[in-house]
Amino acid sequence: MKEMSSSPPLPCKFATTGCPLTLRRTAKLEHEELCKFQPYSCPCPGTPCRWQGSLDAVVPHLKQQHKSITTLQGKDILFTAAGVDLPGTINWVMVQSCFGFHFLLVLEKRERPREHQQFFALVLLIGTRKQAKKFVYRLELSKSSRLLAWEASPHSILEGVASVITNTDCLVFDKATARLFAENGNLDINVSICYT
Repeated sequence: MKEMSSSPPLPCKFATTGCPLTLRRTAKLEHEELCKFQPYSCPCPGTPCRWQGSLDAVVPHLKQQHKSITTLQGKDILFTAAGVDLPGTINWVMVQSCFGFHFLLVLEKRERPREHQQFFALVLLIGTRKQAKKFVYRLELSKSSRLLAWEASPHSILEGVASVITNTDCLVFDKATARLFAENGNLDINVSICYT
């Protein structure tokens, strides 16, 4: 009797969205985690957007449906968040384009009990987890003789803003720190992306 483990190859569960691969059961699960044909949700935080599509369609979706998001070119850019002193939960979002990829830059302010505010700054690659591991980003707040910096590998948009914030795998600071670096309610964050 032949071993049952030598089952016939099965199509990837994303075959309907274009994946041509058929794989053995053990390889199939690993492949599906990284498959570029899996549907991506809209990565824009703070919006009720229910869009889903291919990885190649994410940037066109952001440009067409979220027109307030600007795109800056280059590996070193300045991300300005206006109105950081305003009350409430607020998201500032921008796209940075360099090395042939697009990165989603997010600053999220959350209101906590007793007027405590927390800020979360992060970078997500509009790409796969495997591609994200090839980059390092650096966020810097600087003013006068003060410097606050965070350096890490970006996460893929598949992981989402909420997940990165929940795991605090991002630059986290409070209202007092924001005030130290803000000028007239605007907070400038220097963003650098390196290909490793």
